[in-house]
Amino acid sequence: MSGPGGQPAERVRALAASAWLFRWQVEREAEVRFAGLAARLEALGAPQQLASLARLASADERRHAAHCARLSAELGQPVPARPPPAPCEVAPSGLAEEDAVTYELVAACCVTESVSVAVLTGLLPAARDPSLRAVLRELAEDEVAHARLGWAHLGVAAARGRTAYLGPLLPAMLRGSIDEDLFRPVEPDREDEALLALGVLPHALKRDLFVRSLEEVVFPGLEGAGVDTAAGRAWLEERRASATPGTRPGRGLERRAGRG
Repeated sequence: MSGPGGQPAERVRALAASAWLFRWQVEREAEVRFAGLAARLEALGAPQQLASLARLASADERRHAAHCARLSAELGQPVPARPPPAPCEVAPSGLAEEDAVTYELVAACCVTESVSVAVLTGLLPAARDPSLRAVLRELAEDEVAHARLGWAHLGVAAARGRTAYLGPLLPAMLRGSIDEDLFRPVEPDREDEALLALGVLPHALKRDLFVRSLEEVVFPGLEGAGVDTAAGRAWLEERRASATPGTRPGRGLERRAGRG
């Protein structure tokens, strides 16, 4: 859906503005979350390198938020003057502090940041604007480092024999990492490939990348750290079965991600 001269229609620009505004909120929340995790890692006596990486990730997220705010404003939707509320702890209640920190890092880094790397990489081929390309590349490089923080901590937890408890908790973790409608049909505007040029994935491609990231990166990585992913894989299959009839998330990804 494009306007005169091949420019994205106003509805598509509005959707892209909302997406960048939401990313601004997510980045600001991640800034606070990583700073808190750095302090919690230090209190637990974790390797200093991990706490330092968490603190660096917090600074990265603040810088990312500034990029998101600028892009959202350029698309017609300035961010609020007040920062978003502090993020809530995502770990289930009742876990020991060491295990709660591991849960938070797995959710924030091994899952969310690994998926983010796939999303940003998928967006780069279609981003023709040099400024947008530079932002997407910067974010992708940083998210790779953030994902590595989670995987490094998970390795430490595995060496201590404290990862098996994560298996039954994976469905809740994965459910908390996605939008409620990720596996549902959405209005046609949200599938418009003109979104790609504005740094936003069409809905089906976003779902494809989420599925592929779990299958090719997240689940194998967790299994390598002693986590039984059966519950997580069953959750994913249930979501795939509930997707639009006649589609199978994860197919046709290379063709669509490379367009634009």
